[in-house]
Amino acid sequence: MDHRRLMTEAIDLTRHTRPHPNPRVGAIVLDAAGSVVARAVHEAPGYEHAEALALASAGESARGGTVVVTLEPCNHAGLTPPCTEAILSSGVSSVVIGARDPDTRVDGSGIARLRAAGIEVVEDVAPAEVEAVDPAYFHHRRTGRPLVTLKWAATLDGQAAAADGTSQWITSVESRLDAHVLRADSDAIVVGAGTLIADDPALNVRIPDYEGPEPMPIVVAGRRPLPTGARLWGRGAEIYAPMPLAIDQEVTVLPGPGGVDLAAMVGVLGARGVVSILVEGGPTLAGALWRLGLIDRIVVYLGAVVAGGVGRTVLDGVWETLGDARRGEIVVVERLGPDIKFVFVPGGE
Repeated sequence: MDHRRLMTEAIDLTRHTRPHPNPRVGAIVLDAAGSVVARAVHEAPGYEHAEALALASAGESARGGTVVVTLEPCNHAGLTPPCTEAILSSGVSSVVIGARDPDTRVDGSGIARLRAAGIEVVEDVAPAEVEAVDPAYFHHRRTGRPLVTLKWAATLDGQAAAADGTSQWITSVESRLDAHVLRADSDAIVVGAGTLIADDPALNVRIPDYEGPEPMPIVVAGRRPLPTGARLWGRGAEIYAPMPLAIDQEVTVLPGPGGVDLAAMVGVLGARGVVSILVEGGPTLAGALWRLGLIDRIVVYLGAVVAGGVGRTVLDGVWETLGDARRGEIVVVERLGPDIKFVFVPGGE
């Protein structure tokens, strides 16, 4: 049996799913002769897990066969029964697992339960690949914090907008579509009050034929009045502010030095099961999150445009000396039409 090929197929099944705060999981069931008899994915919270769905579809064909699953089966009851129970009652003889589940409620207990019952378990077939398709889940379960991604678009000489605020469009259609894929993959999108007031953004996913969930919009407010007719209010946007605001929206008050306690906000969202956050604007909020060390990765779209002068930069703040810079690793470089996309992961201080 080609474990790697089957695991790659199971991983590919999960790419369209949006199950957070649960993990993306794909499962394939083979009969005793090694033929595939069922495939399934976990689509959303409260829905059946991938293993249970696939085994139910396979029925008696699974007996004596194998379950190939991207993530360790859970051994605890939540909105659905433990997946280990479905596996044990199915009569399969072996389970092939892509990666261990870092959730403390699982983390080896699912594997131990299966082995104790006499099931042959092959584990860690493709841990890096499983994590790569759902990095936010792994980050959240290990740290308790959402994976915070900062996104910006800029000219080749580092300008996010002209001095008059115009920026449409620095990047190409291809880059903008990719940015909406990034939105679709996020649980929440965060903007500052300045962006809300200046742009009245919708922060929705604009991909042709997209039918998945929309990210939750979040506004980080200051002391300025917020517009009463913003489009985000119709989408149930959450507001975090340093003080109560006179607005007909629910406001979470988290005062901190100079404004909202951003670290506390990220912690609150993580405790509520928000696994991934996308920060889209503007430079004041982005700069504050960066200086606090709250950014886990940066996705940059560089347009094939040269500003030729200083307009508006991507991060507010003063760069006093080279020693203040934070180094890291560029982990992705990709051509998008005339533009370049890269993903930067900051390293230690």
